[in-house]
Amino acid sequence: MQHASDEIVLSVNHVKKKIGRKWIIKDVTFDIRAGEVFGFLGPNGAGKTTTIRMLVDLIKPTEGVIKVCGYNVNTQQEQALQYVGSIVENPEMYSYLTGWENLEHFARMQPGVDAARIAEVVDIVGMDKRIHDKVRTYSLGMRQRLGIAQALLGRPRLLILDEPTNGLDPKGIKEMRQFIHRLAAEGLAVFVSSHLLSEIQLLCDRVAIISRGSVLAVGGVQELIAGSSGYVIWHVSSQAEAQSILSTVEGCEIIEKPGEVLDDSVLAGMGQKALVTILSEDMTPLAVRKLMEAGIGVFGVSRINPTLEQLFLQMTEGESIE
Repeated sequence: MQHASDEIVLSVNHVKKKIGRKWIIKDVTFDIRAGEVFGFLGPNGAGKTTTIRMLVDLIKPTEGVIKVCGYNVNTQQEQALQYVGSIVENPEMYSYLTGWENLEHFARMQPGVDAARIAEVVDIVGMDKRIHDKVRTYSLGMRQRLGIAQALLGRPRLLILDEPTNGLDPKGIKEMRQFIHRLAAEGLAVFVSSHLLSEIQLLCDRVAIISRGSVLAVGGVQELIAGSSGYVIWHVSSQAEAQSILSTVEGCEIIEKPGEVLDDSVLAGMGQKALVTILSEDMTPLAVRKLMEAGIGVFGVSRINPTLEQLFLQMTEGESIE
């Protein structure tokens, strides 16, 4: 992961949105720094799309303030949005034109974007070999790259990507991930909205989890995972006796159906006599001591931190995602 600077490029402060009598967005607060890849996750209907629309001034917040590079998006639109580039799902391009001709067309809409800048963004997205081919001959991954090239024309400080790996094959997803990391390494703040939780875990430095219009958590991916209760797998001589003893340890929760919370790869190596609990790191030594004092053989104890997906499901009470 890249090391972000302390410079805040996007600031979203207690933003709320009311449509009719209903609060669609109840409270959204987060910051994105230069050089950071920031993930935005939420179940279906959580308010992700509404939030993105407010970030680019397509709709106004009812309350709260959104700033880009210190400029208020709602009261200083021109100054704020000059620093924003965005691509929403599959970018719309003119398929009968070449990639270069498409970029020329969009460049005319932005002051100060000349042929040298077009060549620069083509190089950034690694499309120099195909940029003069018709867009209709491009793969989806190439269209995504061309869309990002378009978003970069105006030299933004913030790049907003909605589902950037949508529809890509595994090779395309890996290439897009590497590409986004390169952009962040050059100081760009990248905001990524995605439903691919495993991809967000690999892609992002920090993440905000939104549910029912409110942000539940904001933090580093590893920080959020480490701060949650981990699963402890016990390999013991007697599962029934161990369960009885562990149930007396403060804060220890026995997982009756491990298959619902652990990955298949973990389950495959557990064995028949393994027991799964949720237990804090601090209480684990006490639990081991109690088992040994009761004469139960402890052959192994391993801690499994939850994946971002498991953490997400815990926080949103199992809601599905978009």
